[in-house]
Amino acid sequence: MSIGLIGRKVGMTQVFQADGTMVAVSVLAVEPNTVTRLRTSERDGYIAVQLGIEDSARLSKPEAGQLKGLPKDAPRPATIREFRVDSVDDYELGQQLSVADVFAAGDLVDVSGVSKGKGFAGHIKRHHFHRGPKTHGSDHHREPGSIGPGTTPGRVYKGMRMAGHMGDQRTTTKKVTVVGADAERNLLLVKGSLPGARNALILVKKA
Repeated sequence: MSIGLIGRKVGMTQVFQADGTMVAVSVLAVEPNTVTRLRTSERDGYIAVQLGIEDSARLSKPEAGQLKGLPKDAPRPATIREFRVDSVDDYELGQQLSVADVFAAGDLVDVSGVSKGKGFAGHIKRHHFHRGPKTHGSDHHREPGSIGPGTTPGRVYKGMRMAGHMGDQRTTTKKVTVVGADAERNLLLVKGSLPGARNALILVKKA
């Protein structure tokens, strides 16, 4: 278990490597994360580091309670997430973690986010089912077909792949490669596509 960072998805672009090959990358804006709380096994039952981003002047009482103990000059983040770690000895309240402190080019990372919502989708779009024949007389172009036997068991099995709400789920893309980490602009370039729309909240941690 290792520390990660909170960021937001900017979009996609392409970069050229030293050998001239072009790589498609996702661009993540990872502002310095503030250590807002340290979880210990003696007090909390588990070991974790709580990080926050996006300083806010207006916080609810429960949100402000999570930030109790921060130095007065430290920012008051509005977005907070926790990362399980093996030890909290290397961290202190109010500490700032930048993208260059945690990641470097060549690292393998796991990226978590909420996938794009696609609304209510049919079984062909949602589960890649085949359509029926379009020949004369067919009335089974995009129908789902049989969804189960009749008398036994006399019901539809739980988990049957059918039409329904598509996307808008927490998704993790594992072991993707870090192409570059720009400390000056607080940007992280990760190879390939990642879950989420533009400006979506993203969690990045080492694989």
